[in-house]
Amino acid sequence: MKLLSVTVPCYNSQAYMRNCVDSLLEGGDLVEILIVDDGSQDDTGKIADEYAAKYPNIVRAIHQENGGHGEAVNTGIKNATGLYFKVVDSDDWVNAEAYHAILDKLQEIAGGPQVLDMMISNFVYEKQGAKRKKIMRYTKYMPEGKIFTWKEMGRMPLGKYILMHSVIYRTGLLRECGLVLPKHTFYVDNLFVYQPLPNVRTMYYMDVNFYRYFIGREDQSVHEDVMIRRIDQQIRVNKLMIDAIAGKKNIGKNIRRYMLRYLEIITTVSSIMLIRSGTEENLEKKNELWKYLKSADIRIYRKLRMGILGRGVNLPGGGGRNICVAIYKLAQKFYGFN
Repeated sequence: MKLLSVTVPCYNSQAYMRNCVDSLLEGGDLVEILIVDDGSQDDTGKIADEYAAKYPNIVRAIHQENGGHGEAVNTGIKNATGLYFKVVDSDDWVNAEAYHAILDKLQEIAGGPQVLDMMISNFVYEKQGAKRKKIMRYTKYMPEGKIFTWKEMGRMPLGKYILMHSVIYRTGLLRECGLVLPKHTFYVDNLFVYQPLPNVRTMYYMDVNFYRYFIGREDQSVHEDVMIRRIDQQIRVNKLMIDAIAGKKNIGKNIRRYMLRYLEIITTVSSIMLIRSGTEENLEKKNELWKYLKSADIRIYRKLRMGILGRGVNLPGGGGRNICVAIYKLAQKFYGFN
């Protein structure tokens, strides 16, 4: 068994995937790299096969019909032999020094008496054209140097939450919770983090800048114009996140608090994108999304709808929507997203 399985979903990634895979090879024989060629039309599959031939004990090339990012992650989970599981997108990469530190710690924990469900580390926004690189770190909200539980997790403020880039899950946990991401859907990275959370009992945080998240290409899924074009996929993910918590009575108080805040942020993003599109059709989709939440769990609906974000994205009339967009632009500059 490998210590860590890293899945690299690839679709027409020939221009940048080598940088990603080369950075992951630093892990040596402790790691298996699963390059999932998701029906690419360029030389992605050929490059994957080259790596698999050159590093047969580390790299596996898996070819499949196009199913989208989520289906590539599903394939990775099915084929992983590592004790722990990580997703690294093909246009991103990892820092070598942080990588070795994380592998050393995972190896130490794996040989100890406690089971670790989730490892958390920092990630860096490698934003194209940005002079200063924003780092997402969690030093004020998570204890360091020990395995901890949700009771010891601090309250994270707006704009601070755990993303796919931050986490390494125990592979068995992902299988135990039955995680299956939807096919042909973008933005499933939120589901990858969110759905397993009620099964997470133990965590470990390392204050190292491990994942380098490239952002800035015009065709990226997180680019605002692209998000608006794919808004139905964002809504699909949003609703699946609602389903993951709605009506659930057996979720611990601290996990529930964090999941509600995460859901609040995603629902706000969906609402803002629908408003930004400027079409009557999408304004109706925004209303329908909030109705879906209301019908799924009235208590969660009231909590989110009466919060400052819920109030902000539901201000009445054109003037209210203009105010909402102005606040969004300020937040965009402050937090550095999109």
